Amino acid sequence: MIIHERDNVEILLHATDGIPAGHKRATRPIAQGENVIKYGYPIGHATRPIAQGEWVDERNICTNLQGTLAYSWNPQPCQTLPSPSLPSATFRGYLRSDGQAGIRNHIWIIPTVGCVASLAQRLAADFQHQSGHPTLALVHTLGCSQLGCDHAWTRQLLLSLAMHPNAGGILMLGLGCENNQLSTLRDMLQGHTDPSRVRFLEAQKVKDEYQEGLSLLHEIKAVAETDERRELPISMLRIGLKCGGSDGFSGITANPLLGRLSDTLTSQGATTILTEVPEMFGAETLLMNRCQDEATFQKTVRLINNFKEYYLSHGLPVGENPSPGNKAGGISTLEEKSLGCIQKGGSAPVVDVLDYGQRAAMQGLNLLCAPGNDLIASTALAASGCQMVLFTTGRGTPFGTCVPTLKISTNNTLAQQKPHWIDFNAGCLLTGTPWDEATQRILRLVLDTASGQPSRNEKNNYHEIAIWKNGVTL
Repeated sequence: MIIHERDNVEILLHATDGIPAGHKRATRPIAQGENVIKYGYPIGHATRPIAQGEWVDERNICTNLQGTLAYSWNPQPCQTLPSPSLPSATFRGYLRSDGQAGIRNHIWIIPTVGCVASLAQRLAADFQHQSGHPTLALVHTLGCSQLGCDHAWTRQLLLSLAMHPNAGGILMLGLGCENNQLSTLRDMLQGHTDPSRVRFLEAQKVKDEYQEGLSLLHEIKAVAETDERRELPISMLRIGLKCGGSDGFSGITANPLLGRLSDTLTSQGATTILTEVPEMFGAETLLMNRCQDEATFQKTVRLINNFKEYYLSHGLPVGENPSPGNKAGGISTLEEKSLGCIQKGGSAPVVDVLDYGQRAAMQGLNLLCAPGNDLIASTALAASGCQMVLFTTGRGTPFGTCVPTLKISTNNTLAQQKPHWIDFNAGCLLTGTPWDEATQRILRLVLDTASGQPSRNEKNNYHEIAIWKNGVTL
């Protein structure tokens, strides 16, 4: 497959001459120092002469990426693909008192500090067993011995999660001596949550923290169990877009399929959120030129350059190659990963840029500051208000964050080998399924999941969160 007429490499749909499926082969001789072109854009340059028909990978190609850059705004008209007819313009969700829509009615136990993580897990497991009400412990290792940005990030992320509409109730669980004080979180949540649905427990201040926790959870359940699903407009959905463990088919099947879905959703007033800032490097101007105005463009410039400064401040190159799994799947450089990654954002205008831990406020396509790490980025998407995360993968993962995390495989082999991980197989696009049909099918899956159908990670009871850390631990 040749993706774009300007390309000088082609993608093998099947293993050929010792080159694995999904990898690149030169369509003509490429001189040393010449750009290697895929998706119509450079993905790096040849480090030695490459013969026609030769395997192109990290052994003969190198990144072109540099440090921070000066950018100019060059707005381009956004030409989104026509949206398919919607099978339903509504989903069945929970309307919250603050106007948000939840797609689950779980009780969340949110520890302020890692010291009470095991207590949170015990409470969640025992209470769910006793009451039958789905209860998640959003455990982490942070919340104490942190300063500055780290402390602020942890606090903000937990605050945003405490305001999430998928939670029918929240138990904020503290220890007492941590610097992420429960009293501060309580004050900051005032006016932002329904007080009938939130309880606070400081373990050092009660005689039996376990029994007290169970008692508070029963109080929360008494409120949450009165909630009922109702028909809600599709415009109330906020969907996170994420990829992990890519292969050479990611930018051909699953990612552009999510791009079509994103365009469909945003055309109906819904919100989609694209993150993984390092996986925008090398493709960032394509996003910048789609910003709805110059102020949003400047936010995007800061997003990219600040993240590059983050790399450089640690003495690391901004063009660090993808993971071993990405390379094994046919992704050789960060630019190649990025040009496939951003396709999840479709063609709609970029309406806003969110800081880490910030909640989305504008409908449409948003960009979110977070690294590419699967757990951290997916947690950040949940904290931004996404009711579910759509997660494309060419390598496979059982992972799920605290919201339904739908895994979309890029190839048929993965879907066949790991059916208990994969929610949707975009590899069908390689074997003749029309794009419109695949878009309709994944849209139906999103609406069914929003209406209560469990995702694979929920069936397997796989729920994790992770918090970004970038500073000193005392």
